[in-house]
Amino acid sequence: MDVLSDAIATMRTGRPHSSRRDKHAPWGMRFESSDGAGFHVVLQGSAWLLPAEGNPVALGPGDVAFLAHGRGHALASGVDVPLEEVRLGPDGRWPEPPPRPGPLTDTSTVLLCGAYQLDRARAHPLLSELPEVVHLPARVGAHRSLRAAVELLGMELEEPQPGSDTIVTSLLDTLLLYILRAWWQRERHGSGHPTGWSAALADPAVAAALRAIHGDPTHPWTVEELGARGGLSRAAFARRFTALVGEPPLTYLTWWRMTTAGRLLRTDDIPLRQVAQRTGYTSEFAFAKAFKREYGVAPGQYRRRAS
Repeated sequence: MDVLSDAIATMRTGRPHSSRRDKHAPWGMRFESSDGAGFHVVLQGSAWLLPAEGNPVALGPGDVAFLAHGRGHALASGVDVPLEEVRLGPDGRWPEPPPRPGPLTDTSTVLLCGAYQLDRARAHPLLSELPEVVHLPARVGAHRSLRAAVELLGMELEEPQPGSDTIVTSLLDTLLLYILRAWWQRERHGSGHPTGWSAALADPAVAAALRAIHGDPTHPWTVEELGARGGLSRAAFARRFTALVGEPPLTYLTWWRMTTAGRLLRTDDIPLRQVAQRTGYTSEFAFAKAFKREYGVAPGQYRRRAS
C-alpha cells in the first residue's frame, strides 16, 4: 500500500475546490485561517506570498506554493499593497471570480488557487511535519508530472466542458499528491541527509514495515515480523523505526488502526463488528475499549457526532 496516499485519504473530507484568477497590479488578497490546506500556482506574471510567519516569498511563472497547515496568509502584487479579504464558503468553495477587468497583458498575473478540506483531529505525522510554506520553483525538467497536472487543471478552469466538475475534482486530488511527492523527493535528494518522514520513506527497512502495516492493518504484526520485512533484527529495526517515525512500531500500528476506524465510522454505515474486524480486532468489546481509550468516546457516540 502507498503510505502517502493513505495519509491523504484519511485526512481528506468533502470536495476540493479551485479557481483561476486574473489580476492587474496593484492587487492583494488575504486568506483567513481554516482547517484545510491550500495551494497557489502562478501561471503568468509574478506575485508575493505573505505567510503568517516568516519572510515574503517571491513567486514567478510556474511556481507552486502549498500551505499545509491552514494558517492565514496573503497573496499580492507587492509586499505593501492593500489586501482584500477572500472568504471561502462553508464547504471550502471559492467565491466566483470578479469579471476580468480587461484583456490580459504582459504585465497581468494569472493565478490558479485551490483549497482542500482536512480532518486535523487525526493529522498524519507525514503531513504535520511540513513547513509553513512548501515552495516548488519552476525549473526546466523538474516535476514534470506536477507541471502536466497544473496545465490540465488550468485548461479545465479556463474553458469548462461537459464533465469538467468531475475532471477538476480528480485533478485537484492528483495535484495534491504530486505536490507532496515533489517536496519529499526534493528533501530526500537535496541535502543528502533527509530527516523525519522523508527519511522514513527513503529507508528500505522502515518503508517496508510501513507498507506492511498500511497494506494489512488487521494482521497481528510483531516487531520481529516487521523487522524481517526489511532484513533487520528485532532490536535494530525497533531502534531505526522509532528514530525515523518518532514512535515505536506497534504504537504506530495501533494509531493507524484507530485512525482507520475513525474514518470508517465517519464514512461507512457498517456494523461496529465489521469496523473492529477491519482494524485488527477479533472482539467488538476489545475494539470499543481501545477506541474509547484513543478518542475519549465510545465508537457509537463518535459515529453519531460525526453524522
